[in-house]
Amino acid sequence: MFRMPIFQVRGAFKVDHKDRRFTKIVESNSEKNAIEKVYSLLGSEHRLKRGKIRIEEVVILD
Repeated sequence: MFRMPIFQVRGAFKVDHKDRRFTKIVESNSEKNAIEKVYSLLGSEHRLKRGKIRIEEVVILD
């Protein structure tokens, strides 16, 4: 059975002129899709536009 890789995505986003750091662990078939998933999650959780989110590091955990 195929198991999708797990990615750890780190970065920061701006809220009220302050940077808030985040680490998200997502399951995805590629690094690009993992980043897209994080943009989607942060956008829905914090009502952020992509321009306010800065991805700093993507690491594969598997």
